[in-house]
Order: sequence, then structure tokens, then C-alpha cells
Amino acid sequence: MYHSVYSTQEPETRLTETSHTAPAGPGTNNNKKRIMSQDRRNDYDVTNTVQVSNPAMVRNAVYELFSETYPGASFDKLWLAFYDFERLFTGRYPGYRGCDTTYHDVQHTLDMTLALARLVTGYERSVESAERLGARRAQMAIVTSLFHDAGYIRHSERDADFVNGAEFTLYHVSRSADFLRRYLPEIGMARDVAVSSMIVHFTGYELDLDKIELDDPRDVICGHLIGTADLLAQMADRCYLEKCRDRLYKEFVVGGVAIENARPGEYMVRYRSGLDLLKKTPVFYQQVMRDRLHRKFNRAYRYIEVVYDGQNPYIDAIANNISHLVRVIESGDWTLLRRQPPFFLGIVSAANDLEVLVKRQLASLSGKATKTDAILMPV
Repeated sequence: MYHSVYSTQEPETRLTETSHTAPAGPGTNNNKKRIMSQDRRNDYDVTNTVQVSNPAMVRNAVYELFSETYPGASFDKLWLAFYDFERLFTGRYPGYRGCDTTYHDVQHTLDMTLALARLVTGYERSVESAERLGARRAQMAIVTSLFHDAGYIRHSERDADFVNGAEFTLYHVSRSADFLRRYLPEIGMARDVAVSSMIVHFTGYELDLDKIELDDPRDVICGHLIGTADLLAQMADRCYLEKCRDRLYKEFVVGGVAIENARPGEYMVRYRSGLDLLKKTPVFYQQVMRDRLHRKFNRAYRYIEVVYDGQNPYIDAIANNISHLVRVIESGDWTLLRRQPPFFLGIVSAANDLEVLVKRQLASLSGKATKTDAILMPV
């Protein structure tokens, strides 16, 4: 089982100083009073009905959506994929060490996969039969979602020289694509390798999304749904702001995003601290995230509204997070961000190990620091 580590306080790091059995889980008939609950728990989805740190609960919720959308379709491969996802992230999958990235953890992937299943359901209800994805393509999209961050997981032999999965930040999606190429044939999905290993890039920044070419427009739709689910789940997380400050910044330091080498004797500083990253998040939201959701992903987020009677709890939660962040920035009172969400990792010492790695890396910087206003948040 994965390790849920309940933190007390995560210190800020600065440059000047980290089945098949039919489930009884919630489905799509949530009434309006349950959406955007004020009592939402830290590791629950936006409707506060699914514990997105629990693989079995998410699997059951996805099963219900899938079986309602595709009556009679087999769930066997998806059941196996959920099983293997949990093994991979907990360090029980042969050859892999388990999840040690504190932001891109078990909860994030499960939260995203649930969002994707809801988007698929909404899409299928909205289009003519000829445009529907169908059970096989939807299955491929869900499996791709489950392993979209597999590239962060270190292999015990091939990655022996690396200390933490965050070191793969800038090319983790390509690593995830490589994992899917190896994994899909093992569960009888070899025919999906080419498409799956391409649409996983809709979750990242390694390829120009406008230049991704796929033969079937429905595969492009899957890419849009996957990319949308990734953004929605992250930014709608109840603890998104605290996780950016206390966790994503550390991954960015280790991954060469917060600070990167420039010319000899110089290094470029993109984010000086977790607070600096948060201060730039509203600009990221306006310039990057909105462009992705609206233009690159063709407003696929709207399919959530089909499931929730015209409401979109993900967009509502994101708006609340950004509005709260703007108020905090304007007031300068950072103590308002005081939530302390648990970790859901595969390595018990991962959070502490990452903290030590970040401090060591920052302390090793030498030369002249240069600043940049460039926005780069490959979340």
C-alpha cells in the first residue's frame, strides 16, 4: 500500500537559504446541493463524494461511469490497469521504486483519471453516434490517464543514477510514453500503443500540441479530454495553492525549472521561492492555462456540465482558488494559506529526502543570478 504521510508544516525553501465487482460508488446523478461542498475534505474530489487518494474508490467511480456509458463493455483491462497503477506508484511493480514526487503523487493521478472519466461521459452524451469515442477508445484514454505521470517513477536499474523522480520534470511525459509502449501490450492493448503514446503529450509541454497529427479526429478528442482533465484536477484541488508553494516549487528546483544554468558563471532564476511561484500563478492561469483549455483543448471542459446539469464544479473550484490567491497576494498575508494536505507516496522518506535534495541543490549554486519573466509551469 502507498504511504500516506501527514505533514505538520512544510518549510518554505528559498534561494537565499522543499473486479470486477460492480461498485456502490457515486455515479453521475449527483444532485446540485452536493456540488462544490463547503465541507470538502483535502483528499476528495470537487464534489466531496470520491476519495481521490484511494485507488479502489476511484476505480469504482470510474466503473460506474464506464458501465453506464457503455453497457455490457468489459471493464477487465481497466481493472487490471488500476491494479498495476497502484503497484507502480507504491513500488510493488517489478523493477520500479515507487512514487517519490510530492506534487505529482497518487492523489493527483487518481483525481485526474476521475475527471477524465466524467469528461468522457459528458462527451459521449453530447455527440451523434458517429462521433462517439466508443468503449475501446475510452478505455485507451483512461489507461493513458492512469500512467500519464509514470515517467516520474524511477526504474531501479535504468535510473540508478537519479535520486528523485522530479529530476525528470522536463521530459517526464516522453518517459511516460515509453512506459505506455512497454505496458499496453502486456494487458492486451498493443493496438493502442501508437495513439496512447502520442496523446499522453497533451498533458505536457514537450511537444507543440498544434503539430500533433493523428489519423482519427476522435483520437484528437481523447487528447483534448486528457489534457483538460490534467489541468482541471490539479487547479481544482482543494489544496492547490499550498501544494504549489510547498511541493511543486521543490520539484521545479530539482527538475531544473525554477533555476537553470545560463551562460558560464551564470544561472537563470525563474522562481526564487514557493511564494514567488504563487505570485506568478495568476499570470500562468490567464496566459497559459486559459489558452490551453479554451483554444488548444477546444473548451472540452464544457463536457463536465453535461454530467452536472449545467454546472461545472471543477471550473468553480479553480475560480475560487485563483480568486483566493489574488486576495492573499494583495493582502500580503500568506498565513491564509495554512492547509496541510497529506502525502500519498510510494516511498516513506520521499518528502524529507526531497527537502534535503532541494536545499543541497540551492546551496550548490554559484556565479551570477539572472532573472527572467518567462512563464514556465509544466504542471
